Amino acid sequence: MFLIGQYDSPFVRRTAIALRLYGLPFEHRPWSTFGDAEKVAAYNPLRRVPTLVLDDGEALIESSAILDYLDELVGPERAMIARSGPERRRHLRITALATGLADKAVSLVYERVLRKEQLKLWVERCEAQIAGVLAVLERERAAVPSPYWLGDRIGHADIAVACALRFTGEAHPHLFEARYPALKAHAARCEALPAFQEIVQPLAPPSG
Repeated sequence: MFLIGQYDSPFVRRTAIALRLYGLPFEHRPWSTFGDAEKVAAYNPLRRVPTLVLDDGEALIESSAILDYLDELVGPERAMIARSGPERRRHLRITALATGLADKAVSLVYERVLRKEQLKLWVERCEAQIAGVLAVLERERAAVPSPYWLGDRIGHADIAVACALRFTGEAHPHLFEARYPALKAHAARCEALPAFQEIVQPLAPPSG
């Protein structure tokens, strides 16, 4: 199978890191949704990444759907999320906040590089959403004494948060400077892992 997308995307990166942590072999096709849109469209008409193309040609789209498939593939004992119950719901909530944060950070990048004149109301709204999510995640992570969000073992929520934080910090450093010590410690723990160090790419936004 092969994964489409560049690793500067927090969504592609979290998918690739999960693949690596699960020990699942894959090829990487670092196609851009701008420069390689037609190549991406052959597998995903939305022209979005990540897209995971399985050996039989089936294409899975959206990181959450891809990870759901990977969890099923490795089985409940190895899956990086609980199968059911309160722990799963908590895990999904943290993941949703992290991916929402990443989505707003990406939107701000597009606003900056693709618009000649930024829409002030939209920028302020995105920045408020980012600040709100960071504050909630900081408070909740500071209250967790375990190495990872839900215990001693890394999960999808940990990966999603770390990938979102790296992207936000690179794309909008003024929103993530001298604050959020618990989140920075969490990100540092994740980024020290071999999979995170292997699967990384400096931010390269599209040119306007």
